Amino acid sequence: MSQWPDTRILDLLGIELPIIQGPMAGATNSSMVIAACNAGGLGSMPAAMLSIDKLREELTTIRQHTQGPININFFCHQPPPVDEQRAREWKNLLEPYYRELGVDFDAPTPVSNRAPFDASGCEVIEAFRPEVVSFHFGLPEKSLLDRVKATRAKVLSSATTVEEAIWLEQHGCDAIIAMGYEAGGHRGIFLSDDLSSQIGTFALVPQVVDAVKVPVIAAGGISDGRGVAAAFMLGASAVQVGTAYLFTPEAKVSASHHKALRTAQASQTAVTNLFTGRPARGILNRVMRELGPISDKAPAFPLAGGALMPLRAKGEVDFSNLWAGQAFTLGAEMTSEELTRRLAEDGLARLTRR
Repeated sequence: MSQWPDTRILDLLGIELPIIQGPMAGATNSSMVIAACNAGGLGSMPAAMLSIDKLREELTTIRQHTQGPININFFCHQPPPVDEQRAREWKNLLEPYYRELGVDFDAPTPVSNRAPFDASGCEVIEAFRPEVVSFHFGLPEKSLLDRVKATRAKVLSSATTVEEAIWLEQHGCDAIIAMGYEAGGHRGIFLSDDLSSQIGTFALVPQVVDAVKVPVIAAGGISDGRGVAAAFMLGASAVQVGTAYLFTPEAKVSASHHKALRTAQASQTAVTNLFTGRPARGILNRVMRELGPISDKAPAFPLAGGALMPLRAKGEVDFSNLWAGQAFTLGAEMTSEELTRRLAEDGLARLTRR
């Protein structure tokens, strides 16, 4: 018999511990997923930055090394129309950096891309039949979602407001990830582009719990057992943790990102659209400070990053996204398997303390 006060996510997803390793595109690979699964949590493989062949390769490796349920995560944004004028204005804004670093401003601009969920991604789901499929930026079109559900996968998606949570429940989600404003990486916002609507985890989770009938997963600012216990006290049935896994040896992060996570101050994160065109939380760096973290000149997601690529090659720390949530200073050095277990053990100990 589980000691957890709410076992709905454990029962729904078939996991032992109510800990979901956050799918962090670019930083998560099969080794992190395997470790989280083998600890008893839910390992999550992000697909947005992988080719279909690479995704298949990673999933094959995962299935070979763990028997636990797995989650595949997809973005489900709409690719933006071509806007050459906005692209020119954005690159012109960056021109002083090109000149300073000796980068050829007149060379063709690289293309920055993150793939949305489509029929080819759905075929991967049908082939590998993951126990869980999660989405960011809402849900895919109904025909694709119906195909996912036909595999018997449980469907999760991120809500950043109560309205988004209700919408996700109405459109077929089996559980809702309540993503507080503290969370690192891309905001899951999809019913609005108004950042003033975004709510912190402590305020968002209980309101979502009260508004929907499906179980709720808390995300944002959770990096240790205290956060796990707090999430359950607020009515969550599990937690999704991202940034804390960036401190594990399995995390695939650049040297500059690794250093920033271990040296920046707690107050030095901001939500920015400079790197992709969508709001995402990361550690402040030069380009965020000098241009301001939010710019109306940044091309629509996911195109903004293209013009930054040549600059990143010359000055990585100044022009790269350093995604991190607001609780990143709580991160501790340990393996992903150890982290998954410690989050659960410490959280449960606090919940059951007499």
